[in-house]
Amino acid sequence: MSSGRFGSHQSIAGGIHLAFERGESATCDTLQIFNKSNNQWAARQFTAEDLELWFDAWQRSGLDVACAHNSYLINLASPDPALHEKSYQSFKEEVERCQTLLVPNLVFHPGSHVGSGADAGMKRISTSINRLFDELGNDTEVTLCLETTAGTGSNLGATFEELAQIIDGVEHTARMGVCLDTCHIFAAGYAITEAEDYETTMLKFSDIIGLHRLQVIHVNDSKMPFDSHRDRHENIGEGLIGLQAFRHFVNDARLAHVPMLLETPKGEELAGDIKNLRQLRRLQKSAS
Repeated sequence: MSSGRFGSHQSIAGGIHLAFERGESATCDTLQIFNKSNNQWAARQFTAEDLELWFDAWQRSGLDVACAHNSYLINLASPDPALHEKSYQSFKEEVERCQTLLVPNLVFHPGSHVGSGADAGMKRISTSINRLFDELGNDTEVTLCLETTAGTGSNLGATFEELAQIIDGVEHTARMGVCLDTCHIFAAGYAITEAEDYETTMLKFSDIIGLHRLQVIHVNDSKMPFDSHRDRHENIGEGLIGLQAFRHFVNDARLAHVPMLLETPKGEELAGDIKNLRQLRRLQKSAS
């Protein structure tokens, strides 16, 4: 497996195993994928051939798989009983699919309380996770990673306190993690560009959530201003966050074990990924 930790989200179009070929073309060390279509509820079951192709491609590539990202349709915070149950069943299926593929982490957006109140929405998320662990028992080794959000509308997870409250509501937290998205926290009002501000933000994360829960970092610049609560990703160094912030992240010894994944514009022939990964590696080397 790769000794590096920089990578990007790669498409599974045409077959889930093709993510590895795309990752190699993009010069990734590690990958994030969807383990099913991200905009459909239904999931085609893996065949024996699917799994053989997946594991063969993985072994040949030498890449790591950091995580899967769950479907954008899922809303575990929904107050609507039918949508909540549909979300729960889809979420559970994605956890099981990660287990089958040996993907260690499932990144998910906390969801939207849709006007029912933040506390009620967070309680529904915690209750859903407790139910999941009760139903799966010790059969899963997948870590569930709550993703930081920009806080648009009634979306939860824009503050470290909200993520901590969700985790605190889970009975068995050994399999609970967090994915920190640089664009999202910038849009949510956490300053990261200047060294002092970056350190303040990381200490807040450590104090409120704990660095031991940080399993994945999404490295995205932002098209939108600081504290705008608007989520629009940009190429590294071409947005409003700026290169300095990413230099802090890639050279922070506390994060040396954490995979850093792009969700930035791809461009033709993955040129965007190649450019952005080169930029991250240069930032790491420039400070060494």
